[in-house]
Amino acid sequence: METFDVVVLGAGSAGEAVATSLAQAGRRVALVSAGLVGGECPYLACMPSKALLHDAARHARTGGDDADAFAAAVARRDEVAEHRDDSSTADEVRGAGVELVRGRGRVVRPGAVAVDGRELGFSDLVVATGSVPTPPPVDGLDDVPTWTSDEALTSPERPASLLVVGGGAVGCELSQAYARFGVRVVLAEPGDQLLGGEEPGVAAALLQVLRDDGVEVRLGARAERAEPCEAGARVHLSDGSSVEVARVLLATGRRPATDDLGLDVLGVEPGEHGELEVDDRCRVADGVWAAGDVTGVAPYTHTANYQARVVVENLLGRSRTADYRAVPRAVYTDPPVASVGLSEERAREQGLAVAVAIMDVGEVARTAAEDGTGGRLVLVADRDRGVLVGASAIGPRADEWLAEAVLAVRAEVPLAVLADVVHAFPTFGEAYEPPVQELARACG
Repeated sequence: METFDVVVLGAGSAGEAVATSLAQAGRRVALVSAGLVGGECPYLACMPSKALLHDAARHARTGGDDADAFAAAVARRDEVAEHRDDSSTADEVRGAGVELVRGRGRVVRPGAVAVDGRELGFSDLVVATGSVPTPPPVDGLDDVPTWTSDEALTSPERPASLLVVGGGAVGCELSQAYARFGVRVVLAEPGDQLLGGEEPGVAAALLQVLRDDGVEVRLGARAERAEPCEAGARVHLSDGSSVEVARVLLATGRRPATDDLGLDVLGVEPGEHGELEVDDRCRVADGVWAAGDVTGVAPYTHTANYQARVVVENLLGRSRTADYRAVPRAVYTDPPVASVGLSEERAREQGLAVAVAIMDVGEVARTAAEDGTGGRLVLVADRDRGVLVGASAIGPRADEWLAEAVLAVRAEVPLAVLADVVHAFPTFGEAYEPPVQELARACG
């Protein structure tokens, strides 16, 4: 049996980062992956979707033939995704000194992982196997044309019509992108707002944006039954209506990929939703660590990278703990939505003495200097401590300028200090000044 200091299961963002960092620090590391090295983000999710959204926004501004624009966007999308070829990333991993093992790994006994008959011994195990799509429980889905988001972001097809099931970040992004390329899009969300859990006012602003783009958004409508029809699929919704479309895009979320890893051999049992519960050091059990979507904590690539750093520090003997209070959330529509920390509702549920201030981004001078597109900024403060605990925004480049709120929440910057910050003129950052000053007065 080959022996290693650390065996890492899964070569997504977290696994790749852990393996290369430890190897560069002199540890003997094996990285086991049945999928693409680098994971979903560069090839099937984050990068191709952002490329498609960028080109959809440009097409909406400049016009032209929808089919030609979509074909060009797909070509660039696939180029950005390196045509789903991970060979250069794999070479970089090997170049860092990592033993890359292709195949599915399974723990067969304490201290040993088997991969296609090859056994790898370890002192520490890091599980970074990511997540997998969760199709909704809709009768008849197997009989109609469907896509997962991964399939939608790898296919060259521009369907005549599309039903998007799920109004979360992925559903909203892909609804807008396909609608802007001339596809008839219906978005069905069973809840009473898009982006459930986010600030209602920001979600309502996004709803209007999508409707202005031609997306037919149906709130309070759950997909219940599907059947083939001449168009492709007829889907019956809980509001009593039905929709006929060429394809159904399933955007109802993902679950941690922990099936059949043999973790029970180590006394590790996943949680109710398949997640590996970790402590604040990202430790699952003695000698077992986890990072990324598999933990069920804020399932974003930036969280995976953050947890990877925490795991590496601890494995190198430098104690480090994770703090998730200020993990940003972004929806890369046009304009984007960005949030951090607690919404007003969740802050009240936690028993905080809440103060809220709202700013119309349309009143910022930079908005007038550009295309006149406004937006909304909502700030949530804890009156007792005089600090921000949450922020949510929609507006031009909100995903960038929300960083000020991210830092303020993470560092617990006093509102009096934030109110004294000088922003360059004219920038969208000026949107913070009136609401922060209002909150500083309210919490003073």
